[in-house]
Amino acid sequence: MYDFANSGYTTVVITAVFGAYFVGVVAEAKPWATFAWTAALSVSYALILLTGPLIGAWADAHAAKKRLLLFSTIGCVLFTALLARVSPGQVGFALVLIVISNYFFGTGENLIAAFLPELADSRAIGRVSGWGWAFGYLGGLAALGLCLAYLLTSGRPSAEAVPVTMLITAGFFAAAATPTFVFLRERALPQPRFENPWTRLRQTLGEARKYSDLRRFLACILFYQAGITAVVSLAAIYAEQVMKFGMQQTITLILVVNVTAAIGAFGFGYVQDAIGHVRALAFTLVGWIVMVCLAGLSRDVTSFWIAANLAGLCMGSSQAAGRAIVGYLAPPARLAEFFGLWGLAVKAASIAGPLTYGVVTWVFAGNHRLAIFATGLYFVVGLALLRGIDVERGRRQALA
Repeated sequence: MYDFANSGYTTVVITAVFGAYFVGVVAEAKPWATFAWTAALSVSYALILLTGPLIGAWADAHAAKKRLLLFSTIGCVLFTALLARVSPGQVGFALVLIVISNYFFGTGENLIAAFLPELADSRAIGRVSGWGWAFGYLGGLAALGLCLAYLLTSGRPSAEAVPVTMLITAGFFAAAATPTFVFLRERALPQPRFENPWTRLRQTLGEARKYSDLRRFLACILFYQAGITAVVSLAAIYAEQVMKFGMQQTITLILVVNVTAAIGAFGFGYVQDAIGHVRALAFTLVGWIVMVCLAGLSRDVTSFWIAANLAGLCMGSSQAAGRAIVGYLAPPARLAEFFGLWGLAVKAASIAGPLTYGVVTWVFAGNHRLAIFATGLYFVVGLALLRGIDVERGRRQALA
């Protein structure tokens, strides 16, 4: 249910609505607007990168994942609601709120991921991760649907209606996350030997060479997740700036893509358990490369819709696969800590991907097609790094 709840934030705020609203209305479509948006996201991801492993280590030491998850949820809900106060021209105010709200979101994402191996055994971890991502996309679909319904019925221009959707998104997150805090139990036991999170982090980094397959997979994540984050963060901006979509048309596109993403996450969870984690992820990375080529070359609405829905299928399956593989390769007694390292890799990628896109559009006079091809290279490198990973060998190392 938490995946269902928090996906409304990324779908509405980052992907579909506020990003395009920031570039086109708040920043008044200035040449630097896309770069400013990606820079703000990069700052928030850098903060998560620096603090994620420490928060994870502290959560393991005190068996406090649920407590910290509640705090991060309240923070994200509060600062998402404050986005409703942003007016055209208030660039600095908008960027500060995005940095803070996205920081709380990313911190909560790390913490909820650490519950995965407690809820599923190693044979079913792919399916359960897929269910989580599928429910997440359905949650994003529900939140975005509520926002679209408001935009269609309010009769107000976008400059007035979009801020209200931030309140809708914050309320949806708070309401949908409540069952998690009512029913989810903290199954972990305190680890008093590692009370000092700095000490534990140093130990984790020092012992990382013992987990060669996990280390290589984290490097793989660093690259392919950079491409995914760029697509997720800039999909609406690309649709409006290149394909000339309006706000309602863009939201409709993202709604449909969320359906295909949910199908991809749910279906590929079973495929992953059947054919193997690495092979399933390799298929999705090839799909991402094909999608980038289609989107970059699209000149008509039909081809762009095909590319967008291919991205949805690949997004759901690749993210479910990545989280499951980390859970499979991480030492069972140090899950929050190693998912902190997973979060570190994901957030480092989240800095590089959108920032690459933003820099290319700034340097090359708003050339979004060149920018998407540039970020597509991350998928190629990720696919190359995936070769040579043996998850069963890695699992044995984790259990040892």
